[in-house]
Amino acid sequence: MKVNGTTVVLEKRQTLFDFLTMQKFDMATIAVERNGDIIPKAAYKDVLLENEDNLEIVRFVGGG
Repeated sequence: MKVNGTTVVLEKRQTLFDFLTMQKFDMATIAVERNGDIIPKAAYKDVLLENEDNLEIVRFVGGG
């Protein structure tokens, strides 16, 4: 699978939520696009990742 352009090999099937948790992402400050579709946070536990997936994960940054 590609995550922000970097190849990541999934050794077992897992949900998007589990992947993000293992990678220590702060769920409150990110948005995830999977294969061109934005995934609602409420669906993170329902989305099963595949090695063919392409994820783009962006963090919100405050400032002014």
